[in-house]
Amino acid sequence: MTAYLSPDQLLAVRDAALESGLADPSVRPLLFDGVLPRYRGTLPVLAAPGRQLHSDLVEMNRVERLVDGSVPLEIWLRNAVVQTTEAAPLAVFQRALDDVARDASGEPDVPDVAVPEIKEQVVHRDDTVPFGFLRGGDLAGTAVARVKVPPYEGGAPLQPNGFPHSGTGWLIAPTLLVTNHHVVNARNSGGGGRPEAAPDDLLLQAANARARFDYDTDEEETEEAAFEGLLAADRDLDYAILRLAGDPARPVLRLAREAPAVTPGDFVAVNIIQHPGGQPKRVALRNNLVYEADARDLRYFTDTRGGSSGSPVLTDDWRVVALHRGTKRVEDVTFQGRAAAFVNVGTLMAAVLSHVAATSPALHAEIEAAQRE
Repeated sequence: MTAYLSPDQLLAVRDAALESGLADPSVRPLLFDGVLPRYRGTLPVLAAPGRQLHSDLVEMNRVERLVDGSVPLEIWLRNAVVQTTEAAPLAVFQRALDDVARDASGEPDVPDVAVPEIKEQVVHRDDTVPFGFLRGGDLAGTAVARVKVPPYEGGAPLQPNGFPHSGTGWLIAPTLLVTNHHVVNARNSGGGGRPEAAPDDLLLQAANARARFDYDTDEEETEEAAFEGLLAADRDLDYAILRLAGDPARPVLRLAREAPAVTPGDFVAVNIIQHPGGQPKRVALRNNLVYEADARDLRYFTDTRGGSSGSPVLTDDWRVVALHRGTKRVEDVTFQGRAAAFVNVGTLMAAVLSHVAATSPALHAEIEAAQRE
């Protein structure tokens, strides 16, 4: 496992933490909130606060993930963002968090795209929706699940530290769940990391994955659903379709057959139901505007995090137009008058269905039948 952050990045995080007072021993428990106590107990304890901070960061930077699939450095950075109000250190923590979360999710690089400046004037149009929009979203959310995938290597669970990777998936048919190929691949995406899962290991990972529907809060336990295996996948389109071992008896998400029409100065809202960081379900609603679409990709400004990979990108009538797969860092781009750090990218479901039709006709027929019901 290579480190999540380079030495220079780690020093920048340390310096930002020192600048914002996060080296104070009284703050340390807040920074480790959510990290497994058993792991926290293994960290060296030093007398000097600055050295303690540096030691914590170095140790966490070496850990790919813990037994529950969590990434301690990601949790620490997320907590650091919450505890920081100064603009400069906050920007350092946020950038490091985005890099770590993206690497930990296995999200692949998205090619550079030319992004125009956008100044969306929301006050110049009626942005309200019918009240039934809320009911539709609630129903759509029942088809979305947190997915955990254990890594395998050479036909056996990956050792050491073969802890599960998290993503999001959703029902396209009664027993068919869609997510990203890179979620099922269950590898970090950073340079120098482990190679992609071999074909046989990919099948084992899919067969041993688990989906947790109705994971809306940590206050209530919900059962995990098992899978029979992987039916179709493509690395370039970054999709995977898995068969659940049983019927979860819930509505499937309907598909939008065409990309939204985007015209200059008029941007289409989309919504994403997701499990960021493998945490309880969240939704990004409507202030997520599509600015560009081509034959394969949809590009939009939306709030997502590592673990959001595989989420459905939904129109206002709750039809899936794209499969969220990643983000691309951008510079000198403004959105609603503020700098935008990322452009999000999803694979159009029309492109996914076209590939499934060409490579797995029977599976395509099953999906189409379910969509007609």
